[in-house]
Amino acid sequence: MSEVSLLKQALRSVVAGQVTAARDPYRPGWHLAPPVGLLNDPNGFVQHNGRYHLFYQWNPLACAHGAKFWGHWSSADLLHWRHEPLTLAPAQEYESHGCYSGSAVVDNGQLTLIYTGNVKYPDGSRTAFQCLARENERGEFDKTGPVLDLPAGYTGHVRDPKVWQHEGQWYMVLGAQDLSLQGKVLLLRSADLLAWEMLGEIAGSGLNGLGEFGYMWECPDLFSITGSDVLICCPQGLAAQSDRYLNTFQSGYFVGQLDYATGQFSHGDFHELDLGFEFYAPQTTHTDDGRRLLIGWMGIPDGDEFYQPTIEHGWLHIMTCPHELTLENGKIIQRPARELQRLRGEEQVWQGIAQDAPVWDITRAEVTIGTEQPFSADLGGNLTLAWDGEWLRLMRKNRRSGEPEQRVWRGALRHLTLLCDSSSVEIFINDGDAVMSSRYFPALPARLTFSGDGQIALRHWSLTDCVLE
Repeated sequence: MSEVSLLKQALRSVVAGQVTAARDPYRPGWHLAPPVGLLNDPNGFVQHNGRYHLFYQWNPLACAHGAKFWGHWSSADLLHWRHEPLTLAPAQEYESHGCYSGSAVVDNGQLTLIYTGNVKYPDGSRTAFQCLARENERGEFDKTGPVLDLPAGYTGHVRDPKVWQHEGQWYMVLGAQDLSLQGKVLLLRSADLLAWEMLGEIAGSGLNGLGEFGYMWECPDLFSITGSDVLICCPQGLAAQSDRYLNTFQSGYFVGQLDYATGQFSHGDFHELDLGFEFYAPQTTHTDDGRRLLIGWMGIPDGDEFYQPTIEHGWLHIMTCPHELTLENGKIIQRPARELQRLRGEEQVWQGIAQDAPVWDITRAEVTIGTEQPFSADLGGNLTLAWDGEWLRLMRKNRRSGEPEQRVWRGALRHLTLLCDSSSVEIFINDGDAVMSSRYFPALPARLTFSGDGQIALRHWSLTDCVLE
């Protein structure tokens, strides 16, 4: 289909469906969600000329995965967002089955996108091209086309370029699958974003003493923080264990050191970034004020996404809130971006026995819980958070099977921050030591009800909506 036809179909879908989507009571107030259709990976997260830009994988035509477009939002403050022109439509031969994930850089003052063109063939095989598109004076993006073909030694599963600059050279990490069906991360270098030199595999299944570790690694992101290099990636194919790797696919990180001269990355163990039910494909950016911010997709591919009730209103999935990352004692700490505090309304404070706590509306709210004693909290009759003195458990019924399921964290609990928004909750444990992000679909207005005879200290703020224009 031509680009003009694709854009006409996308416009028709948005115009026909946006009123129904906007009326959904589960529509978020301060998280980003697609106008209609399916949203997944955040792409091209960057700050440029005083504005944050966040692109996103989007199927505007249906609540289904398919030939993905790129949508685009921008913001000066991470709170007030505006829709920008639709960025990429899968109209060219080299992207016929989707403009897949990628990143954004500023090249000689021009915002430039690097993304994967996905191509599937009638015989079931596939290939991938890494492509460029550059912003023009209208805020639209002109495609340059492929700058990297499928590298030798890998299947057609090579995608999700993340690009950055170091000492005057451009570097790229790519998710890949080798011919032995093992997941890898590739490192490449370029002087001009056009001609790329392969430096080799820097991480993956069977490398650096890791052992077998998944059949595909998606969405790599490599950055420097506090003197170390961090590689974020999403390994697919890890076997679930009793207290980790419980989602269909995982998102996590390695801390190490990249030797730019040799292309070697020495690293430690893999750590999950999020322990909740829905979190995948995170991407980070470095801000003008020196912070490292992360935004993820609050979803999981090949999970139970198509049983979510928002499909009835023609839309599916949201982004996480922006997180601030720091590296403390070799561990990534995640805290809600400080800008979000400006959403707070009037504060309510309470302290006492858990079962005597007031029942608060958490439809759009921030709640902090200070305690070291066991308690249980019911979130809108659809999600339970319980602490027994050793394990923190997040529990719900699976929407597909109806069977109970849980996600867990183990440690010494001191403090929790819950950020709630209509159909989502993000739980920050011990000031960012761990995070549990999940969608849930409560009876609205959602109420928070505590039980237990331990002492707890609570703070509550209602949260105002972000502006999306």
